[in-house]
Amino acid sequence: MVHEGWLMEALEKLLPVLLAFGCGIVLARRKVVPAESSKAFADYAFLFAVPCYLFGNISTSDLSRLFDWRALTGYAAAAALAVVLIGVFARMLGVRGPREMALRIMAGVQVNTAIFAVPVFIMMFGNAAPVFPVLLFQVCVLSLVIVSIMELGRPGGSGSRARKLRTAVVASLLTPVVVACNAGIVVNLLSLHLPRTVLDSLAFVGDSASPVALFALGLHLGGAGLTVRGTTREEMWLIAFKCVAFPLLAYAVCRFGFGVGGAWLHYLVVIAAMPAPQNLFVFAQRYEVSVDLSAALVVKSSAVALALLPLWMQWAAPAG
Repeated sequence: MVHEGWLMEALEKLLPVLLAFGCGIVLARRKVVPAESSKAFADYAFLFAVPCYLFGNISTSDLSRLFDWRALTGYAAAAALAVVLIGVFARMLGVRGPREMALRIMAGVQVNTAIFAVPVFIMMFGNAAPVFPVLLFQVCVLSLVIVSIMELGRPGGSGSRARKLRTAVVASLLTPVVVACNAGIVVNLLSLHLPRTVLDSLAFVGDSASPVALFALGLHLGGAGLTVRGTTREEMWLIAFKCVAFPLLAYAVCRFGFGVGGAWLHYLVVIAAMPAPQNLFVFAQRYEVSVDLSAALVVKSSAVALALLPLWMQWAAPAG
């Protein structure tokens, strides 16, 4: 009965997510709203609304509670182990190129934070604060590793590899989401008190991030569609690893390796269960590697992650 109650509670909290997400799918399928417009909605959320939300919340949060270093270290260790496992599996399937390998690691280890995890956490827990440390770790560590491999593996082109790598790293660190997080931390550490009107304005814009991001994802999914019959073996094992194996790995490493429990264990498992990141497709296009595979992984892992989310909510909460 306890588990059934948790499942019902998770489903009830998930209803707003399903409403925004499902509305995007329906409107795209019926061609009421062009699926191509999903990029405009996603850009608004990623480049403006989410940074407003992150800056406003981080600047006023208790950083000692926000950055639980044992929990974050446990998650980083689980991610490192996942990188090794994906590398081994990819080589077994014949993947040899460094850029192809890096893209598959990105698909299996990184999570869709700004467009998926932030709105889901707001809907499910009323706050997306637990996502912030993982988001910073992902962008400032994992993404920089991926960018480095991609740039160093890029053939030819103008300019030295070192210069291209430096440009890519700087561009990654200057994305609005990263700037907002770092600026919020600085304001918090310096104990700067922003005017209430500024915080209210940031909250007003930030509150729109969740429904707009989920609506954009629904539009994208509705336009792309899902072809289950055409799913390749590689797609299946990457989606299974991202949506099932990685959350279980995060649970095992964090709980038994680092003694993480309670709410943080719950949060980390749910974060790990988020789908492949939206910028996987952006990276694939930019570096001209496995573009079709990346598009399929973003769309299909999003659908699978959304379907499994109530089960992770039910399983992880009592376990902590």
